[in-house]
Amino acid sequence: MAELSVSSNRRAVPKVDLTAMVDLAFLLITFFMLTTSLSKPVAMDVVKPDEPIVDIQEPVPASRSMTILLGKNNKVAWYMGEAGKSQPVIEGFEGIRQSILKNKLKVDAANANNPKKSLFVIIKPTTAANYKNFVDIMDELKVAGITAAPAIDDDHITKEEQDFMKQQQLL
Repeated sequence: MAELSVSSNRRAVPKVDLTAMVDLAFLLITFFMLTTSLSKPVAMDVVKPDEPIVDIQEPVPASRSMTILLGKNNKVAWYMGEAGKSQPVIEGFEGIRQSILKNKLKVDAANANNPKKSLFVIIKPTTAANYKNFVDIMDELKVAGITAAPAIDDDHITKEEQDFMKQQQLL
């Protein structure tokens, strides 16, 4: 039995029985443990085929493709079109959403808002990038409303892209 007793020399102090309060506390703890639901992890499906799919995917014009290179220090380099033919832009993650939205609007306007001809994004994580950067860029694509599944290509970073990333100290 749980008791609270205070010693006093002059008079007798009444004892308070805390058994009911302890029982109530354990009942409340048990109730809240059993009735709450734990947050379920939210996973992102990323499918990367073992072999390139040539027959199914039709080529995407350079005017509709945006390549995003993930570098170190939470920096991103992106360019529209083909590697070596356009100068990459270096940004942090705070500005990449605006760039994605701007490029999406340009592509949509050039293709009369045809959903089959929307912006196609290629993500190329370099060896210097971390997993958080990859998740952040995928989140930015989701927020920007990019409907086409992005291509994830960490195996084919071109010589021009590597040279640029080294020159800008992002690799």
